[in-house]
Amino acid sequence: MAETTNIEWADRTWSPWIGCTKVSPACDGCYAEHLMDTRMGRVEWGPHGERSRTSVGYWRKPLAWDREAKAAGKTITVFPSLCDPFDNRADPAVRREWFDLIRATPNLTWLLLTKRPQNAIEMAEAAGGLPGNVALGATCEDQKRTNKNVPALLVAKHTLGAKIAFLSCEPLLGPIDLTSISTMWFRGAEVLNGLTGELSGMFGDPCGTRLPGLDWIITGGETDQGQHKARPTNPQWFRDIRDQCAAAEVPYLHKQNGEWVSVSEVEGPGAIHTFDDGRNVRRTGKTRAGRTLDGVTHDGFPTPGGLAEGER
Repeated sequence: MAETTNIEWADRTWSPWIGCTKVSPACDGCYAEHLMDTRMGRVEWGPHGERSRTSVGYWRKPLAWDREAKAAGKTITVFPSLCDPFDNRADPAVRREWFDLIRATPNLTWLLLTKRPQNAIEMAEAAGGLPGNVALGATCEDQKRTNKNVPALLVAKHTLGAKIAFLSCEPLLGPIDLTSISTMWFRGAEVLNGLTGELSGMFGDPCGTRLPGLDWIITGGETDQGQHKARPTNPQWFRDIRDQCAAAEVPYLHKQNGEWVSVSEVEGPGAIHTFDDGRNVRRTGKTRAGRTLDGVTHDGFPTPGGLAEGER
């Protein structure tokens, strides 16, 4: 498994175990599952699939990266890309060993991205507490998943003392308003502004309490994974999140457009998809689609914990 990565928001990838279960539409085109099927053939994916611990030698790599980072006076970010850190089916003993390893590598920032933020508090506490060099993240591909995952993520950030909470809105499959998240009467409130942590009633009246806000937002379009063909993303959905982040002064990173891109962004041949609002995207392939949005590359990173001081 490669040590470095082409993922724009991380320096290295490393996973304590391999395997997961699909839990949301974002999982439909899972690249990790496709990687196992086509190249590595290591684990069977799915609800009855295994969770295979990686090798002893592989577990030594983060220790070497930590020494490297310390010697260079920088922070290296590590993303566990082949598992979900808070997977219900993963072995709690392995998670505890992993969290001990995270604590032993203070010059690394671990980007723990999950589709199960509701599990984070209980599982982190069972593993000895959340290490201080962890950034907690959740995948939110549409408003439904945002309403479900962001409140849980921010409560976990507050309860566990995480310095950074981030979202990966990739693949973005629908519009998201991060400033108006339905909480279903969470702490007596109906609406959460995820970017500021402010809680309010339906008509905007404040509730006298708040959560910590999000620190970093990542967006991206979908790519093909074997027989799963990428679903197009409306470029306006990217723009809306970009503008919400700018207004709240929250760092924003646009990872990729995916297989589809706005016809105003890239010219040439390719199938056209028209959204209900009249906007058109062209299927050009990931390379030609690139990662600019209205001609601009967005590479925002948060500063707490040295995340912005890595190898980028």
